[in-house]
Amino acid sequence: MSTSRSQEKLQESLNLVTTLLEKQRVIETLTHKQESKNKELVEALVHRQNLALLQRKLRDLHPADLAHIIEVLPQADRLVVWAELEPHHAAQVLLESSRSVRDWLVAETERPRLVALLDQLDPDDLAYISESVDPEIVAEVYQSLDAREQSLFQSTIAYPDDSVGHLMSPEFVSVRDGRDIGGVLDDVRRRGELPPHTERLFVVDARNVLRGALSLKDLLLREPGAQVSAVMSTDVVSFTPQERASDAARAFERYDLIAAPVVDERGKLVGRLTVDVMMDFLRRKAQSEALLRAGLAGEEDYFAPAWTSAKNRWMWLVVNLVTAFLASRVIGLFESTIQDLVALATLMPIVASIGGNTGNQTVALVIRGLALDRLTRANTGHLLKKELFVGLMNGAVWGTLVGLAAAALYGSIPLGLVMAAAILLNLVVAAMVGCAVPLVLQRLGRDPAQGSSVLLTFTTDSMGFFIFLGLAKAFLV
Repeated sequence: MSTSRSQEKLQESLNLVTTLLEKQRVIETLTHKQESKNKELVEALVHRQNLALLQRKLRDLHPADLAHIIEVLPQADRLVVWAELEPHHAAQVLLESSRSVRDWLVAETERPRLVALLDQLDPDDLAYISESVDPEIVAEVYQSLDAREQSLFQSTIAYPDDSVGHLMSPEFVSVRDGRDIGGVLDDVRRRGELPPHTERLFVVDARNVLRGALSLKDLLLREPGAQVSAVMSTDVVSFTPQERASDAARAFERYDLIAAPVVDERGKLVGRLTVDVMMDFLRRKAQSEALLRAGLAGEEDYFAPAWTSAKNRWMWLVVNLVTAFLASRVIGLFESTIQDLVALATLMPIVASIGGNTGNQTVALVIRGLALDRLTRANTGHLLKKELFVGLMNGAVWGTLVGLAAAALYGSIPLGLVMAAAILLNLVVAAMVGCAVPLVLQRLGRDPAQGSSVLLTFTTDSMGFFIFLGLAKAFLV
């Protein structure tokens, strides 16, 4: 199915669910207004009939589509849809939902039903959403697992969220290096099915140490008597559970991987990473970085209560208020200068604005370079020099143009020269700060995207005002 057709189908499903929910509200309103002895019976019958239609529609939807529909519905409608989902469907929806919506759904679900939902999950999936669930409930579900599943659960939660170990799956197919192709093919047929995204089998020795990989193509086309050790590929990209998931994601992109083995410190095969898990990780990371750059403390439910959303935005609003106040104090230092030449008040926002725009471009470039590991201690100096030169070039070109416009508008060549010089200097400052802020945040162990825009805006605004008004005071007033 094409992407456009898939999107159209999802939109059709959303429209149908919304229509059914709206119909439900209308019917309930009409039956409440009726004066009849059988009012409650009529309302119950109509209610069940409408919910039966809703259940049939929800049963046919993919969990990812269900999660999307639930996320775009107001909270009252979410509860109606959520209550009609069968346990195995609801469990998968929890996995597909965003963290904020998942937390809300878990909080709104009664304990017996929540336990029943979690019982439907594999140990690694249970570990994935365990942070959204009360530890007592997780412990109760944990006790219902067998010894092997408990071991898998413990091994998953033992690693940080951003590590390979937390994302790896225990589902993989391994074969011994001493087997022949015919024997391996018989074993695969007896399995009946393969884990998703299996395009090759991992080859191990007698001690379960990874030796290579056997592609399904070779498995099907090679002679049955050929030895696995002679056919397998030994050039296999593998990871350890302690590695950063972001590094693994870049390797998946670089080598076009579909699945990759995970080995422990002794080289023994312990799990597998798949491309779908890596794509989900990158999507969550990109969303998180976008929110951090905007000054949001974390992921936010679009239909969360206003009080909850307000608290989520407090931290960087406070920082922004403080930096804005400090920037205003810079202007206060030149009040007499502005009084003597009112044109400065109309021109100084231009200097600050163009500096902020240039700085944001540099910040985006540096953050992307850090995310892709293209910036190192060795080449950071080269990037800084290049960005300074770009700032000088843009400052010279656009400073000259804006200076000419200011001189023509106010009939003052000295004012135009001050304007041109201020833009030139502020663009150079913006380039320096745009490089420095993400790099310093990373060196301090913080996310380079967190607060970069707020700190950059403060610096470019303050320096823009200071440079422009300082030059004006020195040469014009």
